[in-house]
Amino acid sequence: QVQLVESGGGLVQAGGSLRLSCAATGFSFRFVGRGMGWYRQAPGKQRDLVAAFTSSGAIDYADAVKGRFTMSRDNAKNTVYLEMSRLKPEDTGVYYCKGPRIGGTDYWGQGTQVTVSS
Repeated sequence: QVQLVESGGGLVQAGGSLRLSCAATGFSFRFVGRGMGWYRQAPGKQRDLVAAFTSSGAIDYADAVKGRFTMSRDNAKNTVYLEMSRLKPEDTGVYYCKGPRIGGTDYWGQGTQVTVSS
C-alpha cells in the first residue's frame, strides 16, 4: 500500500528556513518518476509544482523558488526532503508530496502547512 507522510511544516518569519520531509512506504524513491516531488497550494489557488523529478531523475524547480529551495532524497530512509531558505510570505501554503502514478492513480500525501509571516 502506497503511503506518503509529510512533516516539517510550521510558522516561520520571512527570511527563515524550514525543512520538509516526505516519508514513503509501498514504493521506492530510488525509482522516481516524472512529476514526483513537492507541490504547494496557497489559499484559494490551484496546486502548483515547487520541485519535481524529471524522467531522467533531474530536478525541476518553479522559477519562484530557484536558488532558495533544494529537493533531495535519502534512498536508505525512502524519504524526500525540501530544504527551504529565505522564505517569503508568498511561500505560504499547504505543501504536498506527490508519489508515483499507479494504475492511473496519483498518490499524494496529506500535506503540511507552511506559514511565512512578514
